[in-house]
Amino acid sequence: MATINLRPWREERSQERQKQFSMNLLGAAIFAALIVFAIGYYFDMMKDRQNDRNGYLKSETTKLDRDIAAIRELKEKRAKLLERLNAIQDLQGSRPLIVRNFDELVRVLPDGVHYSSVSRRADKVSIAGLAQENLDVSSLMRNLDGSIWFGEPNLSGVGKSGEDMKSFNLSVPVTKPKDEGGAQ
Repeated sequence: MATINLRPWREERSQERQKQFSMNLLGAAIFAALIVFAIGYYFDMMKDRQNDRNGYLKSETTKLDRDIAAIRELKEKRAKLLERLNAIQDLQGSRPLIVRNFDELVRVLPDGVHYSSVSRRADKVSIAGLAQENLDVSSLMRNLDGSIWFGEPNLSGVGKSGEDMKSFNLSVPVTKPKDEGGAQ
């Protein structure tokens, strides 16, 4: 029987398989590295995208904060303007009241009484005058108290003046009637 040496063929086959295994291992390592790189790139891309979103949200939040500050400033200006408007309306509304008060002073004036001075401060009218008799001063005080435009008068002094006349000083608070339409 002839002897056949199969050893070189087996060694060649083993070296070929070893080479194939090394190539497969190298290919798998390269493929794994590519997958790791791709996953890392994907996560970096997602991170950059989220950072862009966050930056956009921050810029929009800053814009909204500026808008909110502008709205607050406008509300403050509006409140100040409304306050001024109310003050002007109060002044406009009280202008006819002053005229009405002085008109009412003439209406409540009884015969025999003369005003020598009338002054108004805030919501109080001070009256100094002359009367023929003390009853005339009492009548004036009753008429003032009965008026819807005045409160209870306060007599501060009665004295004697020349020509048989009596001088008096009184103050009376000014009131605003609840129903102005019916009082006119």
